[in-house]
Amino acid sequence: MLKKNVGSIDRALRIIVGLALLAGFFLNRDGAYSWLYLIGIIPLVTGLLSSCPLYTILGLRTCPMEKK
Repeated sequence: MLKKNVGSIDRALRIIVGLALLAGFFLNRDGAYSWLYLIGIIPLVTGLLSSCPLYTILGLRTCPMEKK
């Protein structure tokens, strides 16, 4: 599986933004570019999984380091 690399604040923001964008899609279905709201799926999924593939590629990490 993917390693956890998204911290709690980052995770909460991703979930909120993802849900807001998806809500915008359902509230504005008749708009010309309403399909762009579906981009909200990406932050929602990465927030729920606590893992961001882009962070892995860039070597970023917003969660605290694991103590061994």
